[in-house]
Amino acid sequence: MESKNDKYFLQAIIRYLNLNIEVASPIIISEEDYRPMDGLNKTKLTNALKDLKADIQKGEIERVGIIIDIDNERENDKINFINECVQEAFTEAPLLVKVKEFVNLTLDGLNIQLTCYFTNLDGQGELETVLKSIKSQDSAHADCLESWKNCLQNHGQKIGVKEFDKFWVDMYIRFDTCSKSEKKQAERKCSMKGFDYVMTNKTAIWNFEHPALNDLKDFLRLFC
Repeated sequence: MESKNDKYFLQAIIRYLNLNIEVASPIIISEEDYRPMDGLNKTKLTNALKDLKADIQKGEIERVGIIIDIDNERENDKINFINECVQEAFTEAPLLVKVKEFVNLTLDGLNIQLTCYFTNLDGQGELETVLKSIKSQDSAHADCLESWKNCLQNHGQKIGVKEFDKFWVDMYIRFDTCSKSEKKQAERKCSMKGFDYVMTNKTAIWNFEHPALNDLKDFLRLFC
């Protein structure tokens, strides 16, 4: 995963699935299960994979899932990017071909399975793109940002989709879903800086039954 916020989002969905779906064995949620990279580049992903070697060699890991944003790139290009990192981290590793499909990797006589998934909405975007689509509460404050964006365009300025979605989600959390008591500690309880609190205590502001999450749910079920 690319950031701690991705981790908090994923943990919330896993908790939700464990409450509502019968599984053979639950996914264990702990800090060690997630390795955020605080932004993505080839070096960071390669190093994160290399760091897994010790745990794999101890027999502590059987399956590895790589989750990164699709952004505005093609799925095949993202898979090729991951394969480059995997090949550098694990000599003679098999190539990933599709998302949500395991390949078998042997390391020092131990077999593990490796797969990947790209956070997206209709083939594009990142975490905030998905969050914007699965909001469950009235979003008057955040939606009014469209008028602000149009005003910018009328003055020859513009804001990118990625930046706009981040701003929208932050406004939704801060002004549309922040209770009176939470406003006393708004930065910790009503902001992306406090996303761990939001995804632990305010999950009702998201619709975890939204179809936009179906692919991600299918991916997570691979680990059950």
